[in-house]
Amino acid sequence: MGEREMVQVLSSQVLAQDWGSLTKYEYDLERRSGELQRQTREVYDRGNGATCLLFNPDTRCVLLTRQFRLPVFLNGNLPSLVEAPAGLLDGVAPAERMRAELIEETGYHVDALEHLFDVYMSPGSVTEYLAFFRATYADNLRSSEGGGNYEEGEDIEVLHVPLVDAMKMIASGKICDAKTIILLQHLTIEQMKSASLEPGV
Repeated sequence: MGEREMVQVLSSQVLAQDWGSLTKYEYDLERRSGELQRQTREVYDRGNGATCLLFNPDTRCVLLTRQFRLPVFLNGNLPSLVEAPAGLLDGVAPAERMRAELIEETGYHVDALEHLFDVYMSPGSVTEYLAFFRATYADNLRSSEGGGNYEEGEDIEVLHVPLVDAMKMIASGKICDAKTIILLQHLTIEQMKSASLEPGV
């Protein structure tokens, strides 16, 4: 039996539908023992997204953003989160959407994006996955001030942070956003690999 055949959805009820859709599902799940177990879960669907870490190899800085996040504030944590730029796809190809998001949030126009992987960020309750990208940037690629979309309530501060300092910010809790931590750790590992391959290292 295939994995999808292990689940039989019995009913669905839309609980809320505004920015995203919150739906309550009842389904039968075949356990590994062969037993059928009836379960109920609520699932939030707001579409898929993309995120990108920009790195300047000359200054060894990464480009991050800082903005208000209501869920983080309501959970009693830092109201302003330091993050890698990101956005919802809204039916557009991930790379194309990410380029537009970079201009909107940071003001930098970047053509060459390297796709790293796709990651489900909260698979227990949210359908969304993020396409992860990496790219290099330099001062001459800046085409605007960035700052986000005013109509969407965005007020984004652009930060140029040395990679070594960004890693320290993870350890201190100043960076606590999952996608950003994944991207920073991936870049650090790649930089360490490159350094180990240099002659005389």
